[in-house]
Amino acid sequence: MHARLLPLLIILLTGVLLALGFPLAMSQAATEQQRVVVDRIDDTARFAALAQFVTSSPDEGERRAILQDELDRYHSLYGIRVGVFLRDGNALGVSPGGWQVADSVQGADAFDEALAGRRSHDPQQVWPWQKERIAVASPVIRDGDVAAVVLTESPTGQLRSRILQGWLPIIAGEAAAMLLAVGLALRLTGWVLRPVRTLDRAAHEIAVGEFKSRVAASGGPPELRRLARSFNEMADNVEGVLEQQRAFVADASHQLRNPLSALLLRIELLGLEMPEADEEFKSVQAEGNRLARVLDDLLDLALAEHSSADLRLTDVAEVAAERVEAWLPVAEIKGVVLESAGPQAVTGWADPVALSSALDAVVDNAIKFTPEDERVTVSVSRERESVVVEVADHGPGLSEDEMERIGDRFWRSSRHQNISGSGLGLSITRALLASGGAELAYAHNEPKGLRVLITVPRNPPPEPSAWEAPRGDEGRRAVGPSVRPVSLTKRSRQSAEADG
Repeated sequence: MHARLLPLLIILLTGVLLALGFPLAMSQAATEQQRVVVDRIDDTARFAALAQFVTSSPDEGERRAILQDELDRYHSLYGIRVGVFLRDGNALGVSPGGWQVADSVQGADAFDEALAGRRSHDPQQVWPWQKERIAVASPVIRDGDVAAVVLTESPTGQLRSRILQGWLPIIAGEAAAMLLAVGLALRLTGWVLRPVRTLDRAAHEIAVGEFKSRVAASGGPPELRRLARSFNEMADNVEGVLEQQRAFVADASHQLRNPLSALLLRIELLGLEMPEADEEFKSVQAEGNRLARVLDDLLDLALAEHSSADLRLTDVAEVAAERVEAWLPVAEIKGVVLESAGPQAVTGWADPVALSSALDAVVDNAIKFTPEDERVTVSVSRERESVVVEVADHGPGLSEDEMERIGDRFWRSSRHQNISGSGLGLSITRALLASGGAELAYAHNEPKGLRVLITVPRNPPPEPSAWEAPRGDEGRRAVGPSVRPVSLTKRSRQSAEADG
């Protein structure tokens, strides 16, 4: 939006400045030219009076010489062509010699107008990039009739130079005003769009699961401040509804565990009196155990979505290596080769306990679905802004349709229904990672299998701006994780292993 709004404001302000600057520049050029035209009118009037004196005297030859001398002195002093021409176009006196009325279109037009008994019209405006001459003609009246015409053609070099000099302050003023306008446009767009960006970021955080995100309605236009308050009210309502849902799931799971545990105990006691090969009994016992796992996963999911992350500067490669080492015995029992790859030390900002739990779930899935004698690789790579932990297996993989649904709650591929699980493991993993700003993604592995990508940011979370509510543990409007710049301690690693 900034890239669209700023050019629009700049174009609008440029149009306003040009609308003011062009008339001013044209007026300045017209004033300079009018000054020249007035001077030429005075000169032609003086020569017309002298020509009238010459033509009205019987001693015309001597007075014509005086007229010619005046014309030559005028041309040598100002560089302006000047001549007194009779009605038939013949010269009564002209300087420089040989100059004719027909030598220029402007001069011929001015001569024709003067023959009608009136001064020639003002010439067209001369601009700095034109090299035309200014022609001015005045009639010589004798006995009420036009006897001759005085014609001048002025060069425009000095006029064009003065026009340019007069334009320079205008151009400088326009440039300064344009710079000021651009600065004001930048401030205006920043003032208007900063709250919009904050609202967009908060909406995105809520969309990815950070339901405590809020914005502080303390800046920007009044309409955006009202929008921020409405957004916070909406987020409060959404968070309240989800909190009730989580509480219901957690309470229901917790309340069902006791009667279910009692039921499983009675089933086991009943099994003491049943034949060991009774299939119905084994089926009932398996379904009871499956229901217990589902309840445990539901409770874990509710806790994962409710808890906030404790972000620390964590050695992600060390956490990944520890989880690989912890799962090696399970992989050996299954006959799967579990290995790690990548650098030995790569730091990122993550909750080490949540990252360990997420890796446990992903590695467990990879081992579970990988056939015997196949390989599961846990690799760590460093990118510009993030650290990527990749868990790649060589199992059956998933189709394109299944890739779109992976991670949904209670979803399991129809090809893997015979493998134990509740379908909540990856949902719990995503909730654990999202609370700390990490991401979970999936891709096909070549030639077969699945790649699970855990992306951890390398930089600490940004500080809240003036338009964002403070992040922390105080009040309902506290959002996001707390941050402590310490490395993964021995106690936290032991906690991660215990949770795994």
